[in-house]
Amino acid sequence: MTRVLVTGVAGFIGSHVAEHCLDLGFKVVGIDDLSGGFVENIPEGVDFRQGTITDHGWLATLWAEGDFDYVYHLAAYAAEGLSHFIRRFNYSTNLIGSVNLINLSVLHNVKCFVFTSSIAVYGTNQTPMAVDLAPQPEDPYGVSKYAVELDLKAAHHMFGLDYIIFRPHNVYGEKQNIADKYRNVVGIFMNQVLNNNHMTIFGDGQQTRAFSYIDDVAPIIARSVNETKAYNEVFNIGADHPYTINELADQVAKAFGVSRNVQYLPHRNEVLHAFASHEKVRSMFSPKAPTDLTEGVSRMANWVKERGPMTPVEFDKIEVGINLPPSWVPGKK
Repeated sequence: MTRVLVTGVAGFIGSHVAEHCLDLGFKVVGIDDLSGGFVENIPEGVDFRQGTITDHGWLATLWAEGDFDYVYHLAAYAAEGLSHFIRRFNYSTNLIGSVNLINLSVLHNVKCFVFTSSIAVYGTNQTPMAVDLAPQPEDPYGVSKYAVELDLKAAHHMFGLDYIIFRPHNVYGEKQNIADKYRNVVGIFMNQVLNNNHMTIFGDGQQTRAFSYIDDVAPIIARSVNETKAYNEVFNIGADHPYTINELADQVAKAFGVSRNVQYLPHRNEVLHAFASHEKVRSMFSPKAPTDLTEGVSRMANWVKERGPMTPVEFDKIEVGINLPPSWVPGKK
């Protein structure tokens, strides 16, 4: 039986990818440090181990029980804006943790290493962002993701480790952590509505993103290892149509049957327009048409209503407080 390792299995995208791997008949070992994920997210049938990818010695023990055919690496702390202020944590988690996995994959002859990067690698670039654009990341999160991409290419050249890189963007849906106040704007808005608070928007809300429903992303990532033509290639993956953050706020309000209630905060340093082209992933995987934003937000809203509101969780290890947005200062709502 095909045996796979899924990192970040208690998180959002990782839990969905693990579920689709099980559907493919794979034996799934899943790991997570539970810093941002939840045990209840882990699909039934996953052999779960709690631990962190930054602990190379602990990771090595996973292989002691048998080799993995494939590694799906989805564990990350994916807060682009916050990454400026937690640089050491960002690189330790997103870069060094990934290198630990790459080393072990080389040593144990993993057939393919599937890595979820991000369109953050493009930085401010022409839109739609295509895979043949030269990456120019502008935040430490994007830098760390692109560094892992480069390391995978180097590992393939030196050791023959095959890889597939996906660059998803603004993925939302059921099982997302709505308590994280620094990332996942759809979840942030929904939690704010449930807590009878304003939906908070940095700047004027005219920045644009293409919001990608989880069911349009996770199945492709899971089955990608069966497409050997995809090996050693990079793919954008997600929705096509960009929306302003203001339009997203309208959709969330509609899904909850409430009036639009927005508070505008000072502009923060971020890419204003980020959406990607998907011709390459379509040609390789023939995905279904992307889920309409109204439909996807409605599905997630139904799940969020059942789960109920959560208390926003603050990151308590800020390393650089200079230029930190006021609403992110510890103790501020």
